[in-house]
Amino acid sequence: MNIDKNLQTRLELTFDALNTRGAANSFPPPGTLSLALENIADRLENSPSTTNQISVQPNIPKWFTTAAVEMWLRAVHSFLISASLTDVSPIWASVSGYYSSHYSIRAIAHLLGYFQLFRYKQIVQIELHGRTNFICTFVGKDGNAREHVFYWKTVHQNSHFNSDPLFPLNNSKSTDDASDSGHRDKSNYADHLFKFPQFNPLDSVALQNRVKYISQIPFSTPPIPRRSKFPDVESVQIVAYHRLVRFRQFVDEIAGGSNRFWRVHRNPSWARGFIDFQLIEQGGLRSSSITERIPA
Repeated sequence: MNIDKNLQTRLELTFDALNTRGAANSFPPPGTLSLALENIADRLENSPSTTNQISVQPNIPKWFTTAAVEMWLRAVHSFLISASLTDVSPIWASVSGYYSSHYSIRAIAHLLGYFQLFRYKQIVQIELHGRTNFICTFVGKDGNAREHVFYWKTVHQNSHFNSDPLFPLNNSKSTDDASDSGHRDKSNYADHLFKFPQFNPLDSVALQNRVKYISQIPFSTPPIPRRSKFPDVESVQIVAYHRLVRFRQFVDEIAGGSNRFWRVHRNPSWARGFIDFQLIEQGGLRSSSITERIPA
């Protein structure tokens, strides 16, 4: 992937900053980034028509990166939950699979420098000016910038991902049958879906086999979940898996194998034995060269 030089420099600087301490202690307390951005927003004129730019302290760009990695870890965790619920609860396998996709998309958006302040109705973008000056732009968001639309649109329109069919727009109001959020909305809001299967918890071996099965399904076009095929769990899990692998590959290209922070968190200890983030070779969908050089 040909990564924009300014984006690569910004992310290299933040990953380098995270490489100076133990990876286990690199995540700040919950809500750190949103609270820091809200504190800045309190000092700015806050209206939908106002755009504000302000130079920010070095911790804030670092927190964009830790927020992205933590969000991706949520994606991995949600995918394993989805896989474990495949037969036990197709509804929740579908919902948690969707959220795995959403967390991967949001993680990429954070890497690209975007964060939405829900309570303040503000969208924040961070950029690097020169080598050390980090600028945050605060823009009031309109009613169409809902989280499950905004982050997907941000990734879909970015030059690094706009040609990748795994990252479409995500509009639940669309009449298209194939729709990630439209399919999720059916799980959440439709009535009289179907009977519930007998509850039998999935064991570890079955979970390992399910993840392996999903990771090896070939396709030429990503199978975006269809409302008409609900719960369409297999499609939900396929695109969720490939999206979380895409994030991992993207960070591998930037951080490489020498960054201690990413080397630890790209392979979460609680997921070992269940997921190896590998893809089979197919139509351009495969692990990147740098991914193959980093020990799993």
